[in-house]
Amino acid sequence: MHLVDTHALLWANSAPELLSASARQVIESRQIKVSVVSFLELMLKKTKKEAPLADPVAWWDRYITRASIEAMPVRVGHIAQLDMLPDLHKDPFDRMLIAQAVFEDLPIVTADEAIAQYSLVKTVWK
Repeated sequence: MHLVDTHALLWANSAPELLSASARQVIESRQIKVSVVSFLELMLKKTKKEAPLADPVAWWDRYITRASIEAMPVRVGHIAQLDMLPDLHKDPFDRMLIAQAVFEDLPIVTADEAIAQYSLVKTVWK
């Protein structure tokens, strides 16, 4: 199983040509999970000018819920893991995804090089 970060998740459904070959392969295998943190991020950004989605609820329902992709909740252990992460990445959503991946021992599908700086988590992109 792999955890898919928010950008990779969006690209998989709207611009698959932006995915690397290895990311596409993992996502097409359907051996993936997504985090409710990604849903929260999309919801909080929907009113901004650069919002990736105007209607995250409908998008999530179509591409995650109806596709039967497992949505991982935030657990107490994830938050405790967050406290142990070095301060390499400033984005709180990405930091939470990193903490979840470390705690659950899941590689992250991501193009974000800042995430790849964390030695505790394996990333899939190149």
